[in-house]
Amino acid sequence: MRIASTQYHATMNTALQTASSRLHEILQKMASGKRYLLPSENPIANVRMSRLAREEAILDQYLDNIATLQSTLARHEAILTSMSQDMLSARDLLVWASDGSNTSEDIIAVSSSLRPLMDSIFYNANTVDAEGRYVFSGTASDQPTISYDPNAPVGQRYTATGNEELQLVTVGNGITQPANVTLREIADVLNVLDNVHTVLQTPGVNVNDPAVRAELTAALNDLDDAISLNSSKIATLGGIQNILETLHVNHTNVSLSNKQAALVIGQLDYADAAVKLNGYSAAIQATQKAYSQVAKLSLFDAI
Repeated sequence: MRIASTQYHATMNTALQTASSRLHEILQKMASGKRYLLPSENPIANVRMSRLAREEAILDQYLDNIATLQSTLARHEAILTSMSQDMLSARDLLVWASDGSNTSEDIIAVSSSLRPLMDSIFYNANTVDAEGRYVFSGTASDQPTISYDPNAPVGQRYTATGNEELQLVTVGNGITQPANVTLREIADVLNVLDNVHTVLQTPGVNVNDPAVRAELTAALNDLDDAISLNSSKIATLGGIQNILETLHVNHTNVSLSNKQAALVIGQLDYADAAVKLNGYSAAIQATQKAYSQVAKLSLFDAI
């Protein structure tokens, strides 16, 4: 059977181009480490990889939310702890002031230490974040947690202006955790301290006076309640952080499992790729040698 030269050249060029294309594809896969460069190579595997990638993106968002929330709650816990210390210091002062052997000068001197503690509690309750939002005002973060009116009557100068709504953050599939603590009750504590401070600053004050004694007793009781409530909030923050740590570990384990599955599905088998690379390289070399030898042949050589 006679084969035209143009047909032979076309056939050989097609064979070389096919082998070169497959060689180039193998080299691309080896460079990228991917088993499939196009979805059409394995549609089922591509769907599984897409699902894993989507789930991994969701897990990454959960992990980012958890990290941010942990940092926020740790800061809140530190502030609440500082406020508890201030309230304990104020309680110590009131206990000392309740000693009936104190003179009025002693009472006035010790009560003067109440004002810095009240200012510290007020300042901590109105803490703002880097964006200027009040962190303890609930969802009304543009409003101070506690407002102060110096012209109001003693015992009514402090007013809670925030709300008690929680800011929820999604940290898992259907799982949310609060990102804030509310401190509206601190206004009542400050009003009590403001009232007893004014009483103790009165010249000639006598702690054995039943009215003064009643003010001190009421202030101590209110402080005890506030300290207890503040401690419970600190404990709640600790519990939330434990939950977040558990969720972080769970999400990390699932993410690791997804990445391992993605490697099994989509990672290139370099041993198999190397064999194919050698095969395509040998095929190209053999085709080129055969082509060059046959191209030298001529019918005139047979005459």
